[in-house]
Amino acid sequence: MDPIILSRLQFALATIVHFFFVPLTIGLSLFIAIMETRYVRTGDEKFKIQAKFWGKIFLINFVLGVVTGIALEFQFGTNWALYSKYVGDIFGSLLAIEATLAFFLESTFIAVWAFGWEKIPKKLHCAAIWLVFFAGTISALWILLANGFMQHPVGYEHVGDRYILKSFTEVLTNTYGWHMYLHTVCGAFLLTGFLVMGISAWHLYFGQNKEFFHASFKLASCFALCFSILSVIVGHQLGQVTAKYQPSKLAAMESVWVTEENSPMYLIVIPKFTSEEGNLVQALPLPGVLSFLTTNSFSQTVTGMDQIKPDERPLVWPVFYSFRIMATLGFLFLAVAVVTIFLRRIVPTLGWGLWVYILLIPLPYITMQLGWIVTEMGRQPWIVYKLLKTADAGSPPVDWYQVLITLLVMAAIYALISITGFVMMIRTALKGPQDMTEHYA
Repeated sequence: MDPIILSRLQFALATIVHFFFVPLTIGLSLFIAIMETRYVRTGDEKFKIQAKFWGKIFLINFVLGVVTGIALEFQFGTNWALYSKYVGDIFGSLLAIEATLAFFLESTFIAVWAFGWEKIPKKLHCAAIWLVFFAGTISALWILLANGFMQHPVGYEHVGDRYILKSFTEVLTNTYGWHMYLHTVCGAFLLTGFLVMGISAWHLYFGQNKEFFHASFKLASCFALCFSILSVIVGHQLGQVTAKYQPSKLAAMESVWVTEENSPMYLIVIPKFTSEEGNLVQALPLPGVLSFLTTNSFSQTVTGMDQIKPDERPLVWPVFYSFRIMATLGFLFLAVAVVTIFLRRIVPTLGWGLWVYILLIPLPYITMQLGWIVTEMGRQPWIVYKLLKTADAGSPPVDWYQVLITLLVMAAIYALISITGFVMMIRTALKGPQDMTEHYA
């Protein structure tokens, strides 16, 4: 067995599980902050109950995100020592800022918010959740700027056998990193909107706390509409940035094998399960559409796999299918959100129609995971694009059986944590605000 492959599986496992909890942490903090702000401005206890109920789910989710994220950074030293050696000067500085500034701020004010009800002034308590939201989004920024360097390395110089930081400003203003950040954060708010709508729809279907959950549903529908629109727009812009800086990834996303002007988009494409051309099904071309989508011009050239060295090509089929499914779900969310905004006032009367929102709950999670498959597998075989290959970034003294043992142990621990966490969140969500309804009448 190859220790590099096992190390990639181990890191992927940790990332996938961790990222199940990160988006909701970001999105729910804003949702709760809006509800508590309405409480502070109006003095209406209904909004306070909203903030407390959704805050319970938020706190469970936050703890799970912290616990599952701890192992990620340790792996840079245990499994990816050469990566840390070659680019740790750049990558490490961004992670250090995230931990010492953003995460510290977020953790501190979460404690103030969670334990400060009735103990500190309302305005100060409300400020705490806004600071949690601010710190959470800033934390995501530093992480995604670090990943943005791996996608499009800037601000470095080569000294000896290492890459060191030359311009922190260039790293901080990395176009690729900022587009990734905006797309990810919009996805987090979209996920939150659909999750809150789904939980609210469950209670409305069974006739539980109708006024409470109708109010939650209406705010969540605004989240869903606004951020489904923004996700499509920012996703399109990220695709153009990808075409500019990572043509091999774009070629895999669209299964483009031949470089040509006026490049068509095929409505039907079935790529091979390899990175080589042949036996490829392409049908129903739309002339020039791919050129237009990637460059805003029908006549521009789109780079195909024929211009990429065979040993530098990503595996096409997982990137292609992940991208197509992700994009399809993105437009589905937009369509549902548009319809919902017109129906939000009559939601409690929809009956079986409420199950649409309940069944949609898992799809934003799946969509965001597919986005990361596109992002990370589309960059291969590079761990830092055009600078360092994944095969050259591991820890030489580590044997395959050592990685396999830690992979299996980590899988068992993460499964236990995830199952426990999801059960707690589901029970909290289905219980509803039963202990708070004396003010909600």
